[in-house]
This record gives sequence, structure tokens and C-alpha cells, in this order.
Amino acid sequence: MNFEQTWRWFGSYDTIPLTDIKQTGATGIVTALHHIPHGEVWPVDEIKKRKQLIEDSGLRWSVVESIPVHEDIKKQTGDYHTYIKNYKQSIRNLSECGIDTVCYNFMPLTDWTRTTINQPLDDGSTALRFDATAFAAFELYILQREGAEQTYSSERQEKARAYYESLSDGEGEALTETILLGLPGDEELTLEKFRGLLDEYQGIDDQKLRSHLYHFLREIIPVAEESGVRMAIHPDDPPFSLFGLPRIVSTEADARRLLEAADSPYNGLTFCTGSYGAHPENDLPGMVERLGDRINFVHLRSVKRDEDGSFQEARHLEGDADMYHVMRALIREQHRRKSDGRDDLSMPMRPDHGHRLLDDLQRESYPGYSGLGRLRGLAELRGLEMGIRKSLEGD
Repeated sequence: MNFEQTWRWFGSYDTIPLTDIKQTGATGIVTALHHIPHGEVWPVDEIKKRKQLIEDSGLRWSVVESIPVHEDIKKQTGDYHTYIKNYKQSIRNLSECGIDTVCYNFMPLTDWTRTTINQPLDDGSTALRFDATAFAAFELYILQREGAEQTYSSERQEKARAYYESLSDGEGEALTETILLGLPGDEELTLEKFRGLLDEYQGIDDQKLRSHLYHFLREIIPVAEESGVRMAIHPDDPPFSLFGLPRIVSTEADARRLLEAADSPYNGLTFCTGSYGAHPENDLPGMVERLGDRINFVHLRSVKRDEDGSFQEARHLEGDADMYHVMRALIREQHRRKSDGRDDLSMPMRPDHGHRLLDDLQRESYPGYSGLGRLRGLAELRGLEMGIRKSLEGD
């Protein structure tokens, strides 16, 4: 059995329609009800409406990505008990509609963060990039976060100052807009409002945020078990602290701790080779071998790391991710599941974050989610998968 090949789709306003996705070879759609405000219950009729739209195109809704975790749950403030109750009901409603995998994250305040969404490459295509010096310049001299200077060495501060002074007004605005793209659900976010949101996390350190995540897991995982819905937490992106906020799903040790906090196959991982791969200490094939029985969803992409903590989206089979051995380990995990008589054999996989190339360069798309760039990635990954499967059959 091959991995179920899926494609992320952002709904009716996505510039890549379902009819185009059907031609990529993907059979499953990864999507969410983005119009439902964070913290509210996903109604059954809205789920069914989205599911029917997908099925009418000859595809199926394979994975939810994601039901957002309300910030009050992460902080354990306000009406967080109600938001957890609503989250449970959304899981039940998805189960009623036949959807059995939910990807989510527990990153405080931000989601993914980059400093450039169209970094030019030598072949004329463009890629997402996180530049550590540019980010420091934003934190220190544009956002002017209180205490930010304690985060950086004097050498990094000097480089950030030089970078900041080299920016034109337009370049500074573009950097700000790109970094704030990673904050979901607020299209009118200002620097002043962002500083206020950061202040709300005062006093929430690594240990406290972990305790909040583990409390959340112990609340929702029993409901997921009853409903037959596999939860799959996405790692931090990037896998290190930003804005002085803790990051608690960045390493193999982090993943192991959260799996132990609610020991159930329904408390699982989204194994994102790009996010985990941006941390130099993570051994990606080894993580699959050691934690593979709890991988419920797979994102395959690669990044190229720089020594200063910067990284750039690489082609799917290049960069620092050992994609051959990752794929081989995933296939072996699928074989183990079959031998154990498990029912979660498909292991939905999607190509994550494609370059913008060819016609992508003239088409607007959500950053990282170009059409041809992901199609290239999917084709390469499918070919790699087939080759490894054939070689294992020979063994």
C-alpha cells in the first residue's frame, strides 16, 4: 500500500482549484474551515458542505489542517475551559462526517515565520527563507521588543543594526508584513497590537506552556479515542524561540515528552521534515524509526541550513533532509503496521512548501503553496517512494 498522497487546499479562495489538484495525482485534500472563528465549534452542516464540495471533484477530505487552538487555551486564561469543550465537540463532529485525522499546532501566538517569501534562486524560481539577521533587525529596531537585546550577542546586534540601516522604507515595510504573515486570524495586525499580544505571554515560560499543552492533550485525547480521530501535532516552525516566546515541539525529546503525556495512538505527530529538519540536532530517519508508531500525518519538504540559524526552503530531494532514508524509514514503519494488524496504513503524506517556478511566478498563491512547485515535489516524492518500495520487495 502506498502512502495516501494529499494536497493542501485553502478553500474556495485558493487560486489553485480542486480541478487542477485532481490532475496532480493527489487523491486526498488537506483543508480546514478557515471561515469559522478560532475557538468556535465546527458545525456538522459546514463540515458536510466542505466535504461534499471536495468529493464532487473526485477527491476526498483526508486530513483537517487545522482546528486552531485558541490562544486562551495556550495561556490558560479567559474562557479557555469553554474553548476546550468546543474543541472536543469539533472532533466529534468531524468523526460524524467520516474525517479521522486532525493536524494542529501549539505554537504561542505565531504560526510559521519567515523573513522572505520570494527569495530568488539561481534557476529563476523563488523560495521561502528565514534570515536570522533580518529577523533580529525586525525584533530589535522595528518591533523594538522590550528585552530583545538580551536575546542576541553583540556581534548579531551589530549585524542586525547594519542590516536595518541598509533597508529602504519599502523594504522595512515588506519585512514587517512578511513576518506578521505568520500570525493567523488577524488581517489588521499592527506592531502596537502585536506588542500587546506578546505582553499577554509574560510569565509563561517553557515549563508552564508544556503543562498547558499536556493539560489540553489529557482533555481532548479521550474524546479523540472515542471518536476514532487521530490527532497529529505539528512541530514548531522554526524550531526555536522567537519573540522571547517558548517553543516546546521542536526536538525529538519534545515529541517524546508530549507523546508520554497522553499515551495513546490517537495522540500522535505530524512529522514535518522541514520544521524538525531546521533544527540541526534532529536525526530525521532516526526519529521515524524511534517514534514512527505515533506518526499520524507526514509533511515532506527539505530546508538548507546556514551556520547562523538561517535556513531556506530547498528542493524536496535536496537540502539537509536525508529524504531517501526518511522515506525508507516511513515505508518500513508502514510494513510494521501491516504486520501488527493496524488499520492506519495509509499514513497520509503531502508535499509541503514548493518553490514558485514557471507559471507560479505569475499566479498569486499562499506563501509556500504554489501549484507547480508542489507538483514537482509530489512527483519527485512519488518516484522516490516507488523506487524504495521496489528495492525493498527485491530484498
